[in-house]
Amino acid sequence: MKDLQFRRHRRLRQSASVRSMVKETHLHKEDFIYPIFVTEGTNEKNEVASMPNVFQWSLDLVDKEVEEVVALGIPAIIVFGVPNSKDDVGSSAFHDQGIVQKAIRQIKGNHPDLTVIADTCLCQFTDHGHCGIIEEGKVLNDRTLDLLAKTAVSQAEAGADIIAPSNMMDGFVAAIRYGLDNAGFSDIPIMSYAVKYSSAFYGPFRDAAHSSPKFGDRKTYQMDPANRLEALREAESDMEEGADFLIVKPALSYLDVIREVKDFSGFPVVAYNVSGEYSMVKAASQNGWINEKEIVLEKLTSMKRAGADLILTYHAKDAVRWLQEDN
Repeated sequence: MKDLQFRRHRRLRQSASVRSMVKETHLHKEDFIYPIFVTEGTNEKNEVASMPNVFQWSLDLVDKEVEEVVALGIPAIIVFGVPNSKDDVGSSAFHDQGIVQKAIRQIKGNHPDLTVIADTCLCQFTDHGHCGIIEEGKVLNDRTLDLLAKTAVSQAEAGADIIAPSNMMDGFVAAIRYGLDNAGFSDIPIMSYAVKYSSAFYGPFRDAAHSSPKFGDRKTYQMDPANRLEALREAESDMEEGADFLIVKPALSYLDVIREVKDFSGFPVVAYNVSGEYSMVKAASQNGWINEKEIVLEKLTSMKRAGADLILTYHAKDAVRWLQEDN
């Protein structure tokens, strides 16, 4: 045995102090974007049944949630709306008194330094639950682009700092960039859901946002989970059309895609740690099967290690508290 030659990798693991010195990937509170669901009505704080500790907030109560986010030092939120009324074109998505527009005005008025991102889609606002105009059972790509641009402009007019279109229509970034620029919002960035897979991990979100399609599915416009090269083509299109950030959604099952998009693009990449990923951890934790803190910080670190610059996650508040405890 004395003649064996091998490397002593364990030398750098001997103590917490040494492990900290050589740690390659770090999580910071500035990495996180926290999702908030806003709903019509008053005195509404409705816990999402499939997402423990995630709520729909009416505007008279939402400031409590926002104040907690700000106090923790989380730099950004993304706003999702749950409207009272829906129609076949999702008109409340682009109405100046829509729930998202009202929420943005209120939140920015009370917290001007908080970065407020607007999710830009139609599915929560259409009575059929799809992300565009329907004709003979099909989602019409080009006619939908006009409505997406109108929605983005109305959100920018309300005070949104970043527009985040999530609909996966071809040309949606180009249409929104054109609409924003012509409305005088050329400085508003676009955080594009560039790589959005048709995923089973979205189920709890549809519970939260009341956005399940009433017929069919979204496989004709969201990506096939089996495809990798297609993700690069989608990202390249959005880069050419004027995107400023690229979202990969979901995150945990697509860490390879996050890495490839980051290496390919050089753009700021956002990992969306989606609802199903959140709810599985919560359910296992509530059953005592896992250590929630360790699991969450490990999976968020994996997203950062894979190349994500930012992480959109429902765990953000807890993660910041745990990071503060460890420091």
